[in-house]
Amino acid sequence: MRGSLLFGGLGLLAEVTAASEYGTFLDPANNASMKFRYWLPDASVDIETVQKDIQAAGALGAGAVEFLPLYNYGGSLAGPPSGANWATYGFGTPKFRSVFKASLQAVKSAGMHMDFALGAIQGQGVPAETTNPGLHWDLAPYHLEVPINGSYTGPIPGWGTGDLTALVSATVISSSPFKNPGSSLFSTPPNNATKLVLQSDTLMEHTDKVKEDGTVSLILKNGTSHVSEHVRASSKQYLFAFYQFQDLAKNLDIESNVTGSIFDNGSYTVDHYSARGAETTKDFWENYILNDAEIKSLLSEVGTYGWEDSIEIKSNISWSSSLPQRFEKMHGYRLHKYLPLLMYGNNNPGVQPSHPGSIKCMLESDDKGNGFVNDFRAALAQGYGEYLETLTTWLEGLGLGYSAQISYNLPIDMETNIDRVTAPECESLAFNNNIDGYRQFSGAANIAQKPVISNEMGADLNKALRLPIFELLGQISSAFAGGINQIVLHGQTFTGDYYETTWPGYLAFFLLFSESYMNKQPAWTLGMPDAINYINRNQYILHQGKPRTDIAFYNKVSYTDPQLSTIYPGDDLVNNGYTYSYLNPTNLNLSQAHVSNNLLAPKSPAYQALVVTAQENVTLEAVSRIQEFANAGLPIILNGGLPGYYASGNGSQQKSVKEALQTLQGSQNVYATENGQIAAKLNELNIRPRVEVFTPRNATWYPILRSDKTTDYAFLFSTDSTAMGHVIVNSTKTPYVLNSWTGERTALLSYQVQGQTTKVPLSLAPNETTILAFSNDWASEVATPSSHAVHVPSNVLGYNFTASGSWAVHAKAGLLPSDHFLKLSNGKTFNISANMALSSFALNSWKLVAEHWEAPRNMSDATIVAEKHNTTHLNFLVSWLDVPGLQNASGVGYYSTQFSWPPTTSNSTGSIDGAYISLPQISHGLKLFVNEQPVQTLNFARPLVDIDPLLRKGPNRVVVVVPTLMWNYISSIYDDLEISGSKPMLTSLPGKVDTGLIGEVRVIPYTAHHISP
Repeated sequence: MRGSLLFGGLGLLAEVTAASEYGTFLDPANNASMKFRYWLPDASVDIETVQKDIQAAGALGAGAVEFLPLYNYGGSLAGPPSGANWATYGFGTPKFRSVFKASLQAVKSAGMHMDFALGAIQGQGVPAETTNPGLHWDLAPYHLEVPINGSYTGPIPGWGTGDLTALVSATVISSSPFKNPGSSLFSTPPNNATKLVLQSDTLMEHTDKVKEDGTVSLILKNGTSHVSEHVRASSKQYLFAFYQFQDLAKNLDIESNVTGSIFDNGSYTVDHYSARGAETTKDFWENYILNDAEIKSLLSEVGTYGWEDSIEIKSNISWSSSLPQRFEKMHGYRLHKYLPLLMYGNNNPGVQPSHPGSIKCMLESDDKGNGFVNDFRAALAQGYGEYLETLTTWLEGLGLGYSAQISYNLPIDMETNIDRVTAPECESLAFNNNIDGYRQFSGAANIAQKPVISNEMGADLNKALRLPIFELLGQISSAFAGGINQIVLHGQTFTGDYYETTWPGYLAFFLLFSESYMNKQPAWTLGMPDAINYINRNQYILHQGKPRTDIAFYNKVSYTDPQLSTIYPGDDLVNNGYTYSYLNPTNLNLSQAHVSNNLLAPKSPAYQALVVTAQENVTLEAVSRIQEFANAGLPIILNGGLPGYYASGNGSQQKSVKEALQTLQGSQNVYATENGQIAAKLNELNIRPRVEVFTPRNATWYPILRSDKTTDYAFLFSTDSTAMGHVIVNSTKTPYVLNSWTGERTALLSYQVQGQTTKVPLSLAPNETTILAFSNDWASEVATPSSHAVHVPSNVLGYNFTASGSWAVHAKAGLLPSDHFLKLSNGKTFNISANMALSSFALNSWKLVAEHWEAPRNMSDATIVAEKHNTTHLNFLVSWLDVPGLQNASGVGYYSTQFSWPPTTSNSTGSIDGAYISLPQISHGLKLFVNEQPVQTLNFARPLVDIDPLLRKGPNRVVVVVPTLMWNYISSIYDDLEISGSKPMLTSLPGKVDTGLIGEVRVIPYTAHHISP
């Protein structure tokens, strides 16, 4: 059993844990393993190739594929290639069923699982009859200025657009222009809009006065009698008309001249604000896919989740024909006359950021009418919840589950409906690797006891074929640190031939987004397996037991920022290791959200306190609930003052909320603190982090703690700089360290028990993670010494625990530190010295054989992995961009050199017993061989490993095999590429990427000291 102090004591002991629901740490089961989203071009492709692709994903370590019929040509980016035929090969057709069934059979054969999109592309719709009431609804607004004298006779604006929902009049007391912002993501420029301030008491509905021909005769109320003459002079009267209609929006916009079946004209988006939309999807599956008994049987064997992607539905105003009735039932008043307030910012803020509306109406009242808008969005959220629940109930009835990217892009509060699905999912693209953003998602899932919190990972703009694995792993670790525990990589692509597509084959989204993982990428078998095993082992830990989160923040928004910006900007909690997440009033009303033993949701996440900041707005129901928590013993912290009022309707509850807050403020267990002082107040109240972090100012470590009946697991992720520090964990069980790169578990050499806690020294590099486990039940599985070190000198590189029951501690050769004594917990002290005449040395005289991977002569043959040839280069450990002849190359680098062992020394003061080898940070994968023998999988963040068992006297040969990124070559043939009948769609060509073995490789001799506990 070997280890390195730099890694907190990583060892080489084989994993012997008994298999559990999630497998073992060494070999996680499918339900604890990452997934590939698999891009299917359409159902015309070669079925055998699809099956081989799926099996290849399993061979790399993926536990499942998320089967997604992409139909690149059916979205908004491009038309169909010549030969494509939606009517024959579209979603749900007999040809599709054949591919789907074969894919399920391949999944079963590979021992994997499958998730499946409920529709093509985003899964937001299905082929349907255009008269289906479950299809998407829109609400179109129109307006007309009328004479200020209030008299109007004539046609109402927009007549004929759809079913008239409401005709409303109002007095406009001011009008001003402004600009809607442009969007670089969607290449949309800024555009003009107008803000109208309406006189509150002049809003009036006239729907019943509209004649059958769309005309009306009105004498309107002038509401300006009480305002100044100047304001009255500039006032205007407006009519606003609103029409609901089914816009027949498509998630696959394909037109056909054939009209024989529902498969002729693409796939229609369904209503997401009522159960009817979900029923439309369910009925389609039952009638056209699950009517195949074998498919249904295979899904019961290997299926996991039906799934829906980010919601990319455009509209004027988010709507369902059932919304007015739902609204009135929820809030006790009619919505219709307040519709002018909904004309702006209530469509799709994610995909329509530059087009929230051209008219923005607000009231002159204190809350500017936001209370009515908030009530509308609450009704939307309830309807969306019914949609989710309907699909969840159906799929769980089939023995499956439902996974969806909850509220993604919708103008509603995301946290409200996270509990409505089996496995809620978020996406790294919108969350921008923001740990605070992930905490906004995971809190609601954790308190609802959702065991799986999924993430669509790696969809980076302009990173296709140029996303280093190490960068991807950093993004994944950010998600893990934010509470996510299931990664779905975006994504694996079909590797065969397809219509009007050149080598390297079918590339999703025309290279706009990463990634198209496939066998043409040199890292497919050289870097990805190691990364996948690392991901899987981390996920295994993040599925163990229940999460333990220190603090909950109250958070209520009208709708969630599509880019998930940070809510709590202070660093005091993070710097001290406090973990936290966010809950909204709906989450606080869940049955799990009760207080016991002064903990909120004691089963999980067992929050120790609830924080409400002055920047938040609260409802009366929320204040009442928080008061209940305080009365039950939960510490409540009011940060920066009292929160504001979350407006609703006409604001009638505002006074009650203020009074309730004043009562709360004076209650027992309620405390006030200033901004940036939450950690200090918690410390004052003796509420300590369960994993307390101590690092230098230039380093930040993010802990996650999970606990089961016998074991506590602490996952830590480091950002910023390499740093020595320590953690204090609220446990006195025996500590172990788990190596996610190798699957080994090792007893810790160095720690200190302090009262009811354990202090563990650690050193972590940027983007590095480590896992500590605390258990008294592992001694029969993992060699556990009777004593441990409480102080270790800085010259110790690593250690191993020998069969005789002693520690073998490896002291780095070279200058002796001033403090070179190791002290055990039993009081024994040992002098840890080494050969002071010898220090580490760099390996030079490298030979690089570059294996070039290039396109075949026949660019139309995408089945070929690559045409390969070699070139040789000497003495280069620099980027391939700096090596003559490799600037436009991609492929695999074979680096070789040798050194003599043992090294020649003089004036030796001790023996040389072995050596470590240190390599540069691994960007995209690496395999190391010493004397033709493979070395264990290396930690990408800090590649340092003991090579003593492989050393031999005399010359020792070192070979390092490094895959490179594909982009440097692809960018050189960019103009020759064709994807599904279209050229790649990058607006500008990204630069080439540094790749290869870059830096210095060193050998670090050591002396082994055997220490008997």
